[in-house]
Amino acid sequence: MRTLIFGCILLFTCACVRAQAVFSILLPESLADSALDGRLLLMLSTDDSAEPRFQISDGPETQLLFGRNVTKWKPGTRVMVDATTYGYPLESLAELPRGTYRAQVLLHKYETFHRGDGHTVQLPMDRGEGQQWNLAPGNLLSTPVEITVTADRSAPIELAFDDAIPPIAEPEDTEYVKHIKIRSERLSEFWGRDMYLGAHVLLPEGWAEHPEVEYPLAIMHGHFPDDFGGWRTTPPDTTQPCAYSARFGLDCYNRTVEQEAYDFYQMWTGPDFPRVIAIEIQHANPYYDDSYAVNSENLGPYGDAITYELIPEIERRFRGIGEGWARFVYGGSTGGWEALAVQVKYPDEYGTCYAACPDPIDFRDFTVVNLYEDANAYYLDSKYKRTERPGHRDSLGHLSSTLREMNQRELALGDNSRSGQQWDIWEAVYSPVGPDGYPRRIWDKRSGKINPEVAAYWREHYDLTHILQRDWSELGPKLKGKLNIYVGDMDNYYLNNAVYRTEKFLRSVDFGGEITYGDRAEHCWNGDPTQPNAISRLRYHRMFIPKWTDKVGELAPQGAELDSWRY
Repeated sequence: MRTLIFGCILLFTCACVRAQAVFSILLPESLADSALDGRLLLMLSTDDSAEPRFQISDGPETQLLFGRNVTKWKPGTRVMVDATTYGYPLESLAELPRGTYRAQVLLHKYETFHRGDGHTVQLPMDRGEGQQWNLAPGNLLSTPVEITVTADRSAPIELAFDDAIPPIAEPEDTEYVKHIKIRSERLSEFWGRDMYLGAHVLLPEGWAEHPEVEYPLAIMHGHFPDDFGGWRTTPPDTTQPCAYSARFGLDCYNRTVEQEAYDFYQMWTGPDFPRVIAIEIQHANPYYDDSYAVNSENLGPYGDAITYELIPEIERRFRGIGEGWARFVYGGSTGGWEALAVQVKYPDEYGTCYAACPDPIDFRDFTVVNLYEDANAYYLDSKYKRTERPGHRDSLGHLSSTLREMNQRELALGDNSRSGQQWDIWEAVYSPVGPDGYPRRIWDKRSGKINPEVAAYWREHYDLTHILQRDWSELGPKLKGKLNIYVGDMDNYYLNNAVYRTEKFLRSVDFGGEITYGDRAEHCWNGDPTQPNAISRLRYHRMFIPKWTDKVGELAPQGAELDSWRY
């Protein structure tokens, strides 16, 4: 009887605590004139240094996030966030400790797409912010307020939206930097609405004074919130406060970044820098700020759209040579994978690639997971242990998150690969379309169990090492001397692991390119042995453009015009 009474008291206490961690969110009529779809995000923080929406991360400093879908949410009504809502790093509000928090809510809006493949899906269209849920214009949010979670509160905690994130201004053209945006016929047909591709375009010194000259095209892939690393025509402002970089352990790193941008401007306009047109591709989409520059069942034909629509238009407008040998690609991380991928998938359309710290290019080392042999992505295969696989490390091997934790955060931000984050975009690009119109999961987002059928599809379509091996008899003659890879041997995301696999194959076939590792270099080292990672990652243009110029004579077809643009 005593045990039964104690059990009832315990059950009542747990239910009471769970009942107090319930939030009621109001969608005011003043902020919406029709029903809304999207992901409702509740953030709780004990850190008052910034808004909670800017404190959700993969690292140990992260605050709390809980997310749920809303469909046709009518203005003037409320939605509940309770213990059934999925969270990170606590999976449920039932686990929330009593205490005082700063609370904030945000609605990441979804748009309905009636795609050309017959599927109807709801996704967050990029609105100029680069698929950042906490910065996307039009998203609703609330001013952070202090709330207290106690055991004796009988009513839900009420919150309400009171603002919307403002639009982002379009960038303006300058003497050297231009901006281009085109409507893509291929992508518009796929998505069932107008879709656009763009680029930042950096014109060479003397472009206007030499109207008869046609130029090579230097194509940088990756994530670009600004133009060419902030393209700075004036020296750094030393009156501005210094900002410390915890990642690199450097004081005044903000001034270092500004100085690098100014140095590049001086170099670009100086007498000895190669005269080429440099571009940074802009291809944000409903899944991510970057399409991975390949054709995909879920994202559409971005590879063809970039290669056959955007690049020819840039060459037409700005006097590019317009031939494959005169286009070279480079980039880091996502951009590194893209540089290698487009060179492999479009060997005649691009003349050389320089891939720094590329995303996994061999899925036997998909960071730390072998997609073809491992049963579970989150845990080491073991009969008795449950050891989590690492997700992020520093140059000394110290962990800040596990692979499971990184995926848990994404699932809280959005289901159906809609978080706009790294693991979800890999899934969106590489996976076949599922019966519901969303990407098929490579692994169960909660358990980590790998789907062998999806892994087999990934292998045949996007495992770059496998594709090189499978098709080398055809690709080899077209790619000799054109594949160059650079990575730190302590890459934060273990990206060097896949490069080792790729190198083993390429060395066996005399591929004629470079593969270089940076000792203790983290993400995203660019191959410069004279500079630490904090500096090398800022020097992609100045590193790879001269490297290509020095080598183009060996790779260009006989009779190619190599002199007029070298003034």
